[in-house]
Amino acid sequence: GAEGSTLMSYFSKNQIQALKPKVTFSTLKDLQCPVLQSNELQGKPDESCSTEELFEWLGAVLNQVSLDNKSSSFLSTYCCPQPNTMVEKAFLCTITGFIIPEKIIQLLEQLCCYFVEPKLAYWLTLTVHGFADSPVSWRENEHGFHKGGENLYNFVIFRNLDYWLQMAVGTSDDCPP
Repeated sequence: GAEGSTLMSYFSKNQIQALKPKVTFSTLKDLQCPVLQSNELQGKPDESCSTEELFEWLGAVLNQVSLDNKSSSFLSTYCCPQPNTMVEKAFLCTITGFIIPEKIIQLLEQLCCYFVEPKLAYWLTLTVHGFADSPVSWRENEHGFHKGGENLYNFVIFRNLDYWLQMAVGTSDDCPP
């Protein structure tokens, strides 16, 4: 209606344009991956890794941190938690931009369909990072944008369709209900 044309004229007059999300694909070769069991959130020594170990490892992989535990010109090192397994190929798809919740749900459903046919993977993950200055708020508290702005969640989906949901928010933010 009339509101729509007014809105469109505002966008065109101020040279505002819609951008599509940027999609990139990469293949990670010979990647050490933590061994996970869907029913073991705390992990078990010599059997499986915990949710915290996975979350830290996933952050390292997504930020392309070397996992070989060799020091060079820096002070800290990192290696994949134990127990782990070597994966010949892992696929990483990154979508950068504003994505509405309905599309995230659709992505999650498509990932669950991955396990319909027998696959070699035991688990897969979907991580969603919010913008640091996003108006995310839980329990009527202001989002701590000026103190970090962290807000992300991660689904780990297992072959039997059990899943873990991990959430991270800033120190000034409340956790979601």
